[in-house]
Amino acid sequence: MNLFKGSDIDGSYTVVNSRDVAVQGRQLAFPTEEINALVETLSSLVAPSASTSEQEHRVTQYSPRYRLSFTLLNEDAAAGSSFTEWDVSVAITDHISPILSKLSVLHNFTLESQVQFHAPLAFAPRSVGGGFGIDPEDLTVFVNSAEWTLSSSASNDPVLHFIIFVPSASHRPLHILNTQGTISSSTSFLLPQWGSILILNPEESIPQPRLSEVSLAPVFSTFSKHLLALLGVAKLPPGVKEAITDNSTLTDWQLDALLRYRTLSNTQGSKNTLSSIINLANQIENMPIGYDVKGDIHGALVALEQISVLSKTSLTEIFRLSAHAFTLSSRAFFNPGMLALLYFPAEHKYAVYTPMFASAMIPLFVAALREFAAWKKQRKERKLNAESDAHLND
Repeated sequence: MNLFKGSDIDGSYTVVNSRDVAVQGRQLAFPTEEINALVETLSSLVAPSASTSEQEHRVTQYSPRYRLSFTLLNEDAAAGSSFTEWDVSVAITDHISPILSKLSVLHNFTLESQVQFHAPLAFAPRSVGGGFGIDPEDLTVFVNSAEWTLSSSASNDPVLHFIIFVPSASHRPLHILNTQGTISSSTSFLLPQWGSILILNPEESIPQPRLSEVSLAPVFSTFSKHLLALLGVAKLPPGVKEAITDNSTLTDWQLDALLRYRTLSNTQGSKNTLSSIINLANQIENMPIGYDVKGDIHGALVALEQISVLSKTSLTEIFRLSAHAFTLSSRAFFNPGMLALLYFPAEHKYAVYTPMFASAMIPLFVAALREFAAWKKQRKERKLNAESDAHLND
C-alpha cells in the first residue's frame, strides 16, 4: 500500500504505508495493485466530473458574503408537544463552524437563529399509513412565505435557510412521499439555491420543551451536508474515503476543487458581464458611462489579466482575483447611471413627457399659424401694390 503525498501545484509525492484508498489533508493513500486507476482517481479529485444541470441549478450563485439562518418552526405550539428552546449554539459549533472555518477563504458568513411558535402549512397534508404525507409537488410550496417570517435581520447578503419543522400534534407523524406515493425514508429535502428543510416528528423519549444537543446532532449533520451541496462542494469519488474525520466533512481535495470551480465560474461570469456592457453601449445611443463605471471595467480587466499570469502559482490568489473581477464587472453593469437609461431609454421619456407639454404647445402652434397667415397676406398685398404701380407707370 502506498500513500502519495504532495501539492496540486508542484505534483511532488512521498510514499508511505497505508491500506485503503483514502485522503487525509492533501495526501492520497492508494494500493500498489490498483496503480492503473491512480490517474483516474487523481483526475476525479483535482477536477470532478461536470455537474448535471440539476446540480448546477441547486448550487447558489457566488457571493463573497452569506447569511445562514437557522430556524425552529413549530406548526402550532398552542396544540402542545412543541419545542420552545434548543441548543442551537452547540450544534452550530460542532457541525457547522468547522465547515465555515475551511470555507473562509471563499466566503464570509453571518449566522442567525430564531424560534417560531406558529408556522402553518399553506396546504393540507393527506392521510397515509397511519400518519400524514407530503406529495413531491407540495415540497416546492412547502415554505409559507405569506405567514412565515424567516428573515430576522435586514441585509443585502444572500440568505441560506436551514429549517427544522415540527408538525402540530394533529399532523403527526408527517412524512415525505416519493413519486410512487409511498413513504420515503428521508425526512429532509433541499430547495435549490434557497436552503434545507427537515421535518422533525418528536418522539416520546425527547424531553420537551427543549431540543437538546443530542437530538440536534443528526439534524445538523444533515444540514452540514446540505450546506456543502448548496455551496457547490463536490463529493469524493466513489471508493475514496477520508482517513481521519475532523468533523468538517470537507477535505482539502474538495476545497481545492471548489476553488477551481468558483474561479472558473467567476472568470466566465466576469467575461459575460463585460461583453453585455459592450453590447448595451453599442445598442443604446448616448449610454452614460461615467468614470466610476470605466474604473470598474478597467479593474475587472486587470484582474482577469493577472489570473492568466498567476494561473500556475497560487490557487487561492487566482480565486481572489476572479472574485474581485466578478464583483467589479457586476457593479459596473448595475451602476445606477447605466440602469436609468437601460430601463428608461430616450424613446420612453419622449412618450411619457410629450402629453404633458401638449397643452402648452397647442397655443404656440396656433399663434405660429396665425402669424404665418398674416405674413402671407401682407406679402400678397405688397405684390399686388407693386403690380398696380407698375401698370400706372406704363
